[in-house]
Amino acid sequence: MNRLTPILFCSLIAFISCGDKNKKQSPVAEKPAPPLPSYFKPDPATAGVLTGTIEFTGKKPAPKRIDMSDDPACVEAHRGKPYDQADVVNPNHTLSNVFVYVKSGLEGKKFEVSATPATIDQHGCWFNPRVVGLQTGQILRVVNSDPVTHNIHPLAQLNREWNHSQGPGDPPLARKFVRPEVMIPVKCNIHRWMHAFIGVVDHPYFAVSGPTGKFEIRNVPPGNYVIEAWHESLGAQERNVSISPAGTANISFSFKAK
Repeated sequence: MNRLTPILFCSLIAFISCGDKNKKQSPVAEKPAPPLPSYFKPDPATAGVLTGTIEFTGKKPAPKRIDMSDDPACVEAHRGKPYDQADVVNPNHTLSNVFVYVKSGLEGKKFEVSATPATIDQHGCWFNPRVVGLQTGQILRVVNSDPVTHNIHPLAQLNREWNHSQGPGDPPLARKFVRPEVMIPVKCNIHRWMHAFIGVVDHPYFAVSGPTGKFEIRNVPPGNYVIEAWHESLGAQERNVSISPAGTANISFSFKAK
């Protein structure tokens, strides 16, 4: 055999190995980062305000006594005289706990989700507040301030239904809803009289009427809107409203006793 043959053979193996090694070390192309979402941000110079009142007409319903005798701690929290919170008519003949929101007029706009959680506190063997609003993707924080175990069970239809018990001193729960849904009824499987309602919308333009029946929605871009007011036992109503640049629009809803 030619003495050069082994040398040439080894050189060829080394060349091939070197080529494989260089091939393996070739940089891998990085995938481009997904584009950041484009959020609509109202111009502070032209944004308007929507205010209003939820009025009540007719005979004020008599308070309905709630039987909490199944849990003495709940009875004690109310000194033995708990009343239903379903129809809260204020002294000035207005309604509390009415969910008011922009139903249409914001199509095509995507809004950044609020970083501030909405909170439901189980206190005095009630859900507080009884009506709460939040954006899709916003955190709902659930707290138990009572010395008894509660259970929060949102009966969602468009979102995922969930059910979670929470004992005294347990850490807060954190949940999200990913789809708009007005409204989601909430119950406690342990205390049958505990009810609440969650309104989920894909924008920040909502409010809940308070102890004077008034509501306010700020930073609304100019435009034409359909506003809906929802009450748990008296139904829902709609109003058309136009908000001019930097203007204030006032509307009222009137619910009649059944």
